[in-house]
Amino acid sequence: MRVLHVISEMGAGGAEALVAGMALAGGDVGWESAVASGGGFRVDALRAAGVPVFDVPVARRSALGVLRATWAVRVAVRRFRPDVVVAHNVSASLVARLASPRRPVVTVFHGVAEADVPGAVRVLRRVSTVVVTVASAAAQRLSGLDSVVVIPNAAFPSVPSADRATVRARLGTPLDVPVALCPARLEPQKRHDVLLDAWAQIPGDAELWLAGDGSLRSSLESSAPGRVRFLGTRTDVRDLLEAADVTVLTSDWEGMPIALLESLAAGRPIVASDVDGVREVLAGGGGVLVPRRNPSQTAKALRGLLYSPTARSVAAAHDGSADAHTLMKSYDELLRTVLEGR
Repeated sequence: MRVLHVISEMGAGGAEALVAGMALAGGDVGWESAVASGGGFRVDALRAAGVPVFDVPVARRSALGVLRATWAVRVAVRRFRPDVVVAHNVSASLVARLASPRRPVVTVFHGVAEADVPGAVRVLRRVSTVVVTVASAAAQRLSGLDSVVVIPNAAFPSVPSADRATVRARLGTPLDVPVALCPARLEPQKRHDVLLDAWAQIPGDAELWLAGDGSLRSSLESSAPGRVRFLGTRTDVRDLLEAADVTVLTSDWEGMPIALLESLAAGRPIVASDVDGVREVLAGGGGVLVPRRNPSQTAKALRGLLYSPTARSVAAAHDGSADAHTLMKSYDELLRTVLEGR
């Protein structure tokens, strides 16, 4: 089965990590995979592994942008000749349908802000053969669609390339200093302002590492309290997890964040906002949920974990989540069912 993934970019986000993992693991379930995207550091790994990659300008929210992206995806379709197109999120689904009107388009819905859900439903109703949501709560929000399937996200296996001491030495952080890691784009959804307000309440010499970049970096740097490290976009988040003690995420909303699944796989406890996708990630343990937009409760949870190895060990315990093999099998069954139904 020939599968073309369409996604805006292939940078550091969770959707991008999922696409890279699925494309690289596709051969295990009998796929020939290709990716059409606006580029990003993950493209190099795909090309090195022999996965065809097609360059597509990011559509943005303009008619001209959509037309340019559509033309580029149409070229990818003609060259790769996929059996099915898997489009990640709403704009990619629109582009995929315009570029390939006769092929099935399976949308993977990673999530949008609450206010954008009605518009997403209107678009997906017209362009998607079937919609996959990465968390059960998202499926409930898309109740206006006829065909919605839930396939929970999973973290693809990875191993650190450096140990804790080496990573900390590179960053100039002593081994005995507690570290909280926030692997998230510096964009409004992730609410780093809430995290920085919480961090101002953390005593001692603990450090907060922000692994990500975005439109809010300048304003966040100007308002950050002490002991906050802006690391920018990182390709070594698995190494940073090895060196950190706690993972923290204070988002306003999430689909099912792969960054947290990777944290669980690395054995790092989590402090995160009690929002839909996060709640599902931590349903079996693995961390502490805190009320959304609540710096004081976030600070309390961080204090309880950063300075207590015992508390971290207890909090990190969880009963497991979907693995990559299960995820690939679920997607394979779905795509083959879609093709048979066609």
